[in-house]
Amino acid sequence: MIKTIHVTIIAIFYLLLFACIPGLSLAATHSPLDAFPLAEQGQVRHVILLSEFLRAEEGNFKVELIPGLRVKTDGVNVFHVGLFLNPVSLRGWGYTYYQVGGKGLVSRTKMAVPTGDATVESLVFGGSLMIRYNSRLPIVIYSPKGVEVHYRIWSVGKELKVAKEG
Repeated sequence: MIKTIHVTIIAIFYLLLFACIPGLSLAATHSPLDAFPLAEQGQVRHVILLSEFLRAEEGNFKVELIPGLRVKTDGVNVFHVGLFLNPVSLRGWGYTYYQVGGKGLVSRTKMAVPTGDATVESLVFGGSLMIRYNSRLPIVIYSPKGVEVHYRIWSVGKELKVAKEG
């Protein structure tokens, strides 16, 4: 009799334990960001989370990534900063992240500036990179401190045009 009660208690214990295991696995969900390393010293990790669309619709969109710096400009000349984006494959995951490269040197045209014109702080962009739209994974960009990363969402037009022969 005591052995039967003991076996019953053990059976109930294991049933309760196995009933809790699915809940434990739900509590241990991981963010896709966990795969990406933290930024190294002197670097910043930028993260872009895109809005979800139906998988078939995501082919209608692209994401343009644009690194830039805030610099003093004269309001007359055209400025450009020597920054670009390198895609890097995340080992063991197959994900891609982007590293801002370049020395960040600023170049400009050499037009004469009227005497007394004040300088203004402007955002000067480097080279951009167009990537496919994928809302299932974050877009992760590493840049030196002080570099801003901007992005634009591009979409296809409604009208599909035919090329003429010739």
